[in-house]
Amino acid sequence: MKYLIVLVAGILLVAVGCKKNDTIAPPPTQPVNPADTSLQKMLPFKVGAAVNVNLMQNNTRYNNLVKAEFNSITAENAMKFGTLHPGQFTYNWTQADYLVSFAQANNKRVHGHTLIWHQSIPDWVTNFAGDSTAWENLMKTHIQTVVTHYKGKVTSWDVVNEALNDDGTMRNSIWRQKLGDDYIARCFQYAHQADPTALLFYNDYGHEYSATKRTAINNLLVSLKNRNIPIHGTGMQFHTRYNQTDANIAAAINTAAATGLLVHVSELDIAMNPDNVQGLVFTATLAEQQAAKYKFVVRTFKNIPQAQQFGITTWNVTDGDSWIPTQYNRPDWPLPFDRNYARKPAYYGMLEGAK
Repeated sequence: MKYLIVLVAGILLVAVGCKKNDTIAPPPTQPVNPADTSLQKMLPFKVGAAVNVNLMQNNTRYNNLVKAEFNSITAENAMKFGTLHPGQFTYNWTQADYLVSFAQANNKRVHGHTLIWHQSIPDWVTNFAGDSTAWENLMKTHIQTVVTHYKGKVTSWDVVNEALNDDGTMRNSIWRQKLGDDYIARCFQYAHQADPTALLFYNDYGHEYSATKRTAINNLLVSLKNRNIPIHGTGMQFHTRYNQTDANIAAAINTAAATGLLVHVSELDIAMNPDNVQGLVFTATLAEQQAAKYKFVVRTFKNIPQAQQFGITTWNVTDGDSWIPTQYNRPDWPLPFDRNYARKPAYYGMLEGAK
């Protein structure tokens, strides 16, 4: 009883000490979550980020955020042709090996990006002088050397990236010029030979804003699948914007699922300043619009057959690391974490979408 009296007296003293006009701290604007709440714990499928290896190695906050929030990682640039294979007889594994070792130490899946692309081509390839047989050997050797190096460590690969134009025609890349349209199928065959257990994806953009591009991509996928080419999934980049219609987003995800292949939202970011307004400010209204769009992407993805849900990967981690502000020379805030590594409303939108 003595202790109860003391406690009540203490409460009364606090109440008396509060003046009528004292300011009471408002509740937090975002839900208070337990320390162990994270995207990787709360989403029912793999959730990843494309990471910058330099930041992983030199920025502890960035590294810790990747550890805490994601269970899948993609190399933003460290596994591209120009980075891994800068000379004809030279491979530079340093950054990609670091990423794979980090993933193994922290129980994270690695998605390889990308084996064959029309960009990130080193000068020695651009200037390569050889007949079609020599070019075929160049392409095959690169694919199989890289895939073999990471056999059993990299779960999946974007084998071919962006082989189609916006109008659905074949992109006239250096690979097509030297090896013809069917180089795509052979890339998948070579990758499969090097690691028969790896899951192989075709990756491209435009699914959510162009019915023409979406149809062309899916026709390519179905054609490869019907020929028994070893293709297992489709990667939809989803570099999208807050005012993209929900109908278009749903059409993209559901059409991809209709192929029967695994579906990977592989490079997700949601731009908030698509009109390049130089003085734009990221207001609470914009933040809520972005959260609603992230929620819709996650919810729509969650509703495709579970066996096809390969996962959702954001393109980098925080607004401060995104490619968009630099690429377009504008202010923008496309990711679920702000430049101070704090969770944005978009983050909670993703959690809501998974419910």
